[in-house]
Amino acid sequence: MEYILSPSILSADFAKLGDDVKRAADAGAQWIHIDVMDGSFVPNISFGFPVIKAIRGVTDKVFDVHLMIEEPGRYIGEFAECGADLITLHAESTKHLHRAIQQVKAAGCKVGVSLNPATPLSALDYILDEIDMVLIMTVNPGYGGQAYIDGMDQKIRDLRKIATDRGLDLDIQVDGGVTADNIGRIKECGANIFVAGSAVFNGDIEANVKKLRKTMEE
Repeated sequence: MEYILSPSILSADFAKLGDDVKRAADAGAQWIHIDVMDGSFVPNISFGFPVIKAIRGVTDKVFDVHLMIEEPGRYIGEFAECGADLITLHAESTKHLHRAIQQVKAAGCKVGVSLNPATPLSALDYILDEIDMVLIMTVNPGYGGQAYIDGMDQKIRDLRKIATDRGLDLDIQVDGGVTADNIGRIKECGANIFVAGSAVFNGDIEANVKKLRKTMEE
């Protein structure tokens, strides 16, 4: 199983966003996590198409675009055109999740589905075979810098068991409160892709990436 670090640019310095993205990528981060928020599905507003298109020019790393927006199917084509490699949809954000998943595939991107902390794994029952990744939110989405919700450990374990029992080679991503202190435990629960914001961009980006990757790969 491949273990991947995906720094969340929500915690980067927006005044030098391109530089921070390049520093994280050059230090060894395999993916770049881009949180798109609309102020409706979550109580914050973040990045749109022009920002994603602009930073696409500074790295060829995988752009992991996490859509925290209402009815994301309206915009999937545009996000793909801006440079998204993987698009993650929230199960709670659309009445037609299966249709939105097919739209992502048709746009040529890999597809993930995200669950908020209180959303049960049963929301995935009829679409798990259709997707590449599940994103387990380990904080309530909308803001960076929150603490990891410890009760999510069991949710990750349960999802990994479901995937194994169904014979699925499923990536499990965790987003929220990931640090060098807990990344090893989260990995043991069954996750293999780790979104880290503050733990990467607060302080020395290069040193933080190297520390997280070392801990992740032990």
